[in-house]
Amino acid sequence: MKELDLLKKDWKKNSDSFEQISEKEIYKMIHKKSSSTVKWILIISILEVLFWTISNLFINTDDILRKMNHPEIVFALDLLTYFNYIVVLIFIIIFYKNYKTITTTVATKSLMIAILRTRKTVQYYVWYNLGMFLIISIFTFFIAFAYSPDMVFLREKLAADGKAMFFTVGILILIILGLLGIFWCIYRLLYGRLLRRLYANYKELKKIDF
Repeated sequence: MKELDLLKKDWKKNSDSFEQISEKEIYKMIHKKSSSTVKWILIISILEVLFWTISNLFINTDDILRKMNHPEIVFALDLLTYFNYIVVLIFIIIFYKNYKTITTTVATKSLMIAILRTRKTVQYYVWYNLGMFLIISIFTFFIAFAYSPDMVFLREKLAADGKAMFFTVGILILIILGLLGIFWCIYRLLYGRLLRRLYANYKELKKIDF
């Protein structure tokens, strides 16, 4: 009987040891996966900025703006562009900091907090970009319609016909919403999967921690 009790105690000790080793291995795996996911978020955000920067080099808007002869519009657009780059740069710096935090953190709770913080930052980043796209689209359509010399005939025609004006505005709204929907789908494709991975990692850590 004493020998059986000793065997039970020994088995229990080994079982606890295996459980601890298992939890440590799971944590290491989740830690590695989380670091990799946040690294990809950082890489994609940098590539996105490079894509739009290079695209702007091939889109010549100087001639169009010069035709309008409204320096205040040029100034406003430049201001909006610089503001956007500054905000995006701040987001990239935050992504990098989140990556470093997740890479170097050891405690489970700290990793969980870092994952939640990263998910929120990415969500804010996506909503900011969609909001900025909407503002720029409305601003661009308004400037093109109100100030472009090429739009004089169309302005006069729409001013004389209220129904045509209402129809044109409706079409423009649908175009903007359609483009916004396309961008939302692209962001969901790029960042949505990464955010789902992070949340799955968070849930696994929660099981270990509690």
